[in-house]
Amino acid sequence: MKMLLGGKGANMAEMTNIGLPVPPGMIITTEACRDFTAQGQKFPAGLEDEVKEKIKLLEAKLGKKFGDESNPLLVSVRSGAPVSMPGMMDTVLNLGLNDRTVEVLANVTNNERFAMDCYRRFITMFGDVVMGVEHHKFESILEAQKKKTDVRFDHELSAADLREVIADYKKLIQKEAGRSFPQEPIEQLFMSVFAVFNSWNNDRAIVYRKLNKIPDDFGTAVNIQAMVFGNMGDDCGTGVAFTRNPSTGEKKLYGEYLINAQGEDVVAGIRTPQPIAALENDMPEIYRQFADTCKLLEKHYRNMQDIEFTVERGKLWILQTRNGKRTAPAAIKVAVDMVEEGLITKEDAVLRVEAGQLDQLLHRRIDPSAKLDVVTKGLPASPGAASGAVVFDAELAEELAKTGKKLLLVRTETTPDDIHGIVASQGVLTSRGGMTSHAAVVARGMGKPCVCGCEAMRIDYDNKVFTISDLKIKEGDIVSIDGSNGNVMLGEVPMIDPELSSEFQKILEWADEIRTLGVRANADNPEDAAKSREFGAAGIGLCRTEHMFMAQDRLPIVQEMILASSLEERQVALAKLLPMQQGDFYGILKAMDGFPVTIRFLDPPLHEFLPNAEELMVEITTLRLTNGDKREIDEKEELLSKVRALSEFNPMLGHRGCRLGITFPEVYAMQARAVLQAAAQLIKEGYNPVPEIEIPLVIDVKELAYLRELVINVGEEVMKETGVKIHYTIGTMIEVPRAALLADDVATQAEFFSFGTNDLTQTTLGFSRDDAEGKFIPAYLEKKIFADSPFVVLDRMGVGKLMKMAVELGRSTKPDLLIGICGEHGGEPSSIEFCHLVGLNFVSCSPFRVPIARLAAAQAKVNNMPGAKKDFGTL
Repeated sequence: MKMLLGGKGANMAEMTNIGLPVPPGMIITTEACRDFTAQGQKFPAGLEDEVKEKIKLLEAKLGKKFGDESNPLLVSVRSGAPVSMPGMMDTVLNLGLNDRTVEVLANVTNNERFAMDCYRRFITMFGDVVMGVEHHKFESILEAQKKKTDVRFDHELSAADLREVIADYKKLIQKEAGRSFPQEPIEQLFMSVFAVFNSWNNDRAIVYRKLNKIPDDFGTAVNIQAMVFGNMGDDCGTGVAFTRNPSTGEKKLYGEYLINAQGEDVVAGIRTPQPIAALENDMPEIYRQFADTCKLLEKHYRNMQDIEFTVERGKLWILQTRNGKRTAPAAIKVAVDMVEEGLITKEDAVLRVEAGQLDQLLHRRIDPSAKLDVVTKGLPASPGAASGAVVFDAELAEELAKTGKKLLLVRTETTPDDIHGIVASQGVLTSRGGMTSHAAVVARGMGKPCVCGCEAMRIDYDNKVFTISDLKIKEGDIVSIDGSNGNVMLGEVPMIDPELSSEFQKILEWADEIRTLGVRANADNPEDAAKSREFGAAGIGLCRTEHMFMAQDRLPIVQEMILASSLEERQVALAKLLPMQQGDFYGILKAMDGFPVTIRFLDPPLHEFLPNAEELMVEITTLRLTNGDKREIDEKEELLSKVRALSEFNPMLGHRGCRLGITFPEVYAMQARAVLQAAAQLIKEGYNPVPEIEIPLVIDVKELAYLRELVINVGEEVMKETGVKIHYTIGTMIEVPRAALLADDVATQAEFFSFGTNDLTQTTLGFSRDDAEGKFIPAYLEKKIFADSPFVVLDRMGVGKLMKMAVELGRSTKPDLLIGICGEHGGEPSSIEFCHLVGLNFVSCSPFRVPIARLAAAQAKVNNMPGAKKDFGTL
């Protein structure tokens, strides 16, 4: 019931049902939050009465009462979205304390300091979250008191010190909020519920949702739960733990705890906690109970769990469990291990790894042979390595990242408000906090390296510098971190390519067993083709021949071909290009031996191969002003005239694709000959080339018929000349709406279709990609006209409808028509799912995204099986 109760509430209810010690409470549903937002931040009718009624039940269950002067009820008020959003929304603890009940708490517990510390924490949270007083202003008062009493840590302040802090806090609230701190617990409660609902739309929550593609209309539940205290003495404590290591996936309890502390002390990084293994010595019976609970929860949820717990006076309480955030290597290892342990199926396993996360594994790490200038060491909180210019401020990081600068965010500790700076940075370095701190959890989720708890660092925000002993490192200096071992190094460090684990290969093998959608790669040279095979591509879905013409040794010949004033002159240039093209195709077809290779004939506007008109004009003007050689001036002016004649107002919609083949058929004839002669050569050498000749940008079946005949005629000539029978197919790229609309006609002349969704998106939406992405798509995303850029995630409503129509029309003519996609969408998981749903045969993407596509194709199959239910906690 996560969608209604939120992940936190659903899990607490379920843990209660299976008999675990969960503090009692109630859940206000996500439905109420949606109504609250729709009604302009007003509680739904009847909500307040219902909450008051349930509070009475809670009071009866616990034998405590809100505001009671002998046994007061204290509660926490926490957010709980359907999808885990750690630290993004607001929480209030110790609610119900006031000037009267704090004294009762002191007497009941016989611990004045404990009671005053709870009150101090409650006022801080309530003042910040509910009354809008900035958190750092409370921290300044606390720091001033510690300085005054000459202590280093919060817990060293006496009860009398805390009374002074509380008095100063209340004065601060009166000054900043314009009203006194509320003393009535029921007023505190409804003000807090209001604030938690509101926090669904705070800046950091919006950024997180956008980053993780969480719908804005989910809303958050509110969990009102009886307080249990981990800060009542040395038989108390609090902690956060994972049932397996979230960085590596190792099957071993991983986490941290603090004796005599509340939960926020662990996650906020205010004190550096102890590893969970040490709990076995400090509280052996509690450790045994907790370890047993972890096993039970993992078996029940069939997933790695992230668990928050509190020990109050020697009793263990479980506050929360959720599916644990993990790195890509950990996700893969946990998924494979759980299949082998019999906890989950192979189908479950492929869903446990986020396809986009595989990107983390396909990039570089620090070269182990490199000489490193290690200046300090912290906790290895999120694996991977990063180098960047030091920046201390999240806003500045966001600004500088827009200029393309690589940055490293350095903070004492991060808070949820820093999320945009973490997004903008290569990695995160903090001086405080542990491996379950905010920085660590968020960085791991994003696949960014993080080093926490670097206590040797002293950060001076005012002077924009941090020191390690006598070493000073200023903002802008280059620093590197290794999130796998905690090292911090000066300067940029050399990197090497990754090594992929056996579990990585296993999960992809299972994905290949499950998926029905083929995966190919886009590759324009033998090296990329070989890399594609290494990553598991079963063919090339797009070989862009125009990329082969840009090499320095070829460009003059291409220009000679374009500028030829007669067919005879053009044939001379084409004769020079033929052996080069044949060599290209030989290498690629050989690398993909036995697998299909879709070779798209020349597509770009011809003027792209020619000199820039403005630069030519400058050269001519300079020659004239300096009395340059007249013959050279005449040659350049003739060239300028031809460049101008070939230039177009809108090249994307101009003289390109099959239009080139129709106006200059000799160019496509040369390419056909090069492909087929290369195939014949390979067949003679014992290879099995499978060329698929693709005619780009058709809008009418007559274009394809004309060029198809041209290719077949060349093929007959080559087979006659070589004495080799060559099997090849001819198809087209569907990249303009008219081709999609007339796909049944086009299919009469095609053995295959391939959707060029980059251009199909541009021509369907009427957007020039280069202009749209830089100028107005960000505004469309911000104003929620688009959920995603249509150039990143396939536009299912528009472009997708044309694709679906083209598939149906094409196969009405040829039921066995091979159909794929070769735009950049071919490597994006949501777009891959759509390709599966409309019945494509394959997707094609860049070589490094092939593993992502293999996994995403399997996930599409599993998620769309009859009766499949998506798990918002794992996807």
